[in-house]
Amino acid sequence: MIQIENLKKTYQTSTAVEALRGISVQIEDGDIFGIIGLSGAGKSTLLRCIALLETPTEGRILIDGKDISSLRGRELTQHRKQIGVIFQGYHLLMQRTVFANVAFPLEIAGAGKAEIQQRVTELLELVDLADKADSYPSQLSGGQRQRVAIARALANNPQVLLCDEPTSALDSFTTKSILDLLQDINRKLGVTIIIITHEIGVVKQICNRVAVIEAGLFAEQGTAADILAAPQSIAAKQLIGIGGAL
Repeated sequence: MIQIENLKKTYQTSTAVEALRGISVQIEDGDIFGIIGLSGAGKSTLLRCIALLETPTEGRILIDGKDISSLRGRELTQHRKQIGVIFQGYHLLMQRTVFANVAFPLEIAGAGKAEIQQRVTELLELVDLADKADSYPSQLSGGQRQRVAIARALANNPQVLLCDEPTSALDSFTTKSILDLLQDINRKLGVTIIIITHEIGVVKQICNRVAVIEAGLFAEQGTAADILAAPQSIAAKQLIGIGGAL
């Protein structure tokens, strides 16, 4: 279970910019939890805090009761293995093959060659790219690149998978296939998935719960079905309007 308590993030530039102003939420094991909001609402900052890529200014992030926002050094490095991240722009290593891209986190973790071979082979089968192991990212479609990114994020058997706008650059057919894959991973592996998105269609297809973020705060949160059927906040109504009729 993930508990976020009064999370705040302030950036110091020429003036203080409050990106997160007191986020609190509980995400249960096995959830596919959507965080949806317009550009600049604080979605990516929240994801970066959960991923431990940013240090919160205030508040706590607890995974299974342990405050990860206070970890430093070796403890922080170890805990990062429990969190896989899928970035919007794939962030693949263009000079490495598909196999080598997926193997990269295992190499950093010090895994042996036999373990790497077995794990990468399993993951490429899971994401339906077993025949692309020796290909390079430049030879793949956008959907295939995202599948490689998903496999790489799963390399260290994370408890939590964070997805930052995972389908924003994909067409509708490919989007559906990627979301189907994430649902399949959630069912087979029991991984908790948090999806950052501005697309209401993503929430409709895959999320069981959702929070709507506006100006660094959650405007509302609840089951995806309830919020889609009867949005209460201005932000949710705008997003549903942007996404088309329900």
